[in-house]
Amino acid sequence: MARTKKTENIVFYGTGRRKQAIARVRLVDGGSGKITINGKDIDEYLGTDILKVIVKQPLVATNTADKYDVVVKVEGGGFTGQAGAIRHGIARALNEANSEYRPTLKAAGFLTRDPRMKERKKYGLKKARKAPQFSKR
Repeated sequence: MARTKKTENIVFYGTGRRKQAIARVRLVDGGSGKITINGKDIDEYLGTDILKVIVKQPLVATNTADKYDVVVKVEGGGFTGQAGAIRHGIARALNEANSEYRPTLKAAGFLTRDPRMKERKKYGLKKARKAPQFSKR
């Protein structure tokens, strides 16, 4: 029984966050450009084309769309927040893979964590700012 030597691909990691969504991204070097999110193809996981464009933006900006396979585990938030988190994670992994991509990614704003979060609910109010209906009598 002959054993074939399995070639190991280099893997780069990046964690992306947006709103409540957290994405753990793996870039596998020497891939064909396939993007897998939570075990599903990108077309199957993300419904709209806009979200697919958002996810692919860092790869398109650095001309590496067909150089890496992207494997993502994402949880929390909605689809838009998850797409933003995946974009952030891919950008961070690309920065780890090659530091020459940093100026391009930084100029496009892909390395910046979006700080906007849901405002906390205050006591006496129904939501963060929504107050109960006011009545004079």
